[in-house]
Amino acid sequence: MLRTITTAGRAVFSAKRLHRLSHALPGGRRLAALIRNRSSRNAAHFQDMYDADPDPWHFRTSEYEQAKYRKTLEALPTRRFGSAFEIGCSIGVLTHLLAPRCDALLAVDIVEQPLRDARAACADQPWVQFRRMQVPDEWPEGNFDLIVLSEVLYFLSPKDVAKVADRVRASLDATGLVLLVNWRGRSGDPCTGDQAADLFIQRTGLEPRVQYQEDTYRLDLLGHPQAATRFR
Repeated sequence: MLRTITTAGRAVFSAKRLHRLSHALPGGRRLAALIRNRSSRNAAHFQDMYDADPDPWHFRTSEYEQAKYRKTLEALPTRRFGSAFEIGCSIGVLTHLLAPRCDALLAVDIVEQPLRDARAACADQPWVQFRRMQVPDEWPEGNFDLIVLSEVLYFLSPKDVAKVADRVRASLDATGLVLLVNWRGRSGDPCTGDQAADLFIQRTGLEPRVQYQEDTYRLDLLGHPQAATRFR
């Protein structure tokens, strides 16, 4: 069953419907053609950001980030996860919050510098492992019952979003869940958060379990269609 959450009296439409609507807008197909030609953000881009500020998005101190983390944890079911995978963990703030819900958690980032802070933040959680990994070209072995992509998909080109979707679908347990969180603002990144999320959902064929949307970000919790009755 889809649990749809409304914000300021507005219902959140399904991602597939949003995808169709975006292409129906004037210029929508021209925009889609433009973003297909964008390249994913590379490691040097993020290294420059961390060189300028070890916490470039202010994960530790931002009230916006803290409120978003609370919504992220609320979206998850109450069950424990045996094997979780977090992509784009940065300095490990969300990782530390997810870890108590997991028996094992692998968290990865494209550059090594923030991983040093992440390891320190989770030093009291020995079941958490960190690796430098460039997704989607690099991917861990094994299956997962929770895969988290928080504020990462829009840094990828549409081609790489599709690759990630394929990797996720192949690695997700039969009752596993995928949690997407995407900023909805405009930037110079290869995709907007809405475009990236819609592309991912369409490619995987996973169904929404929870959808939450604000003006600034959206959250999509996804699962296999046949596992809907075992969501909780």
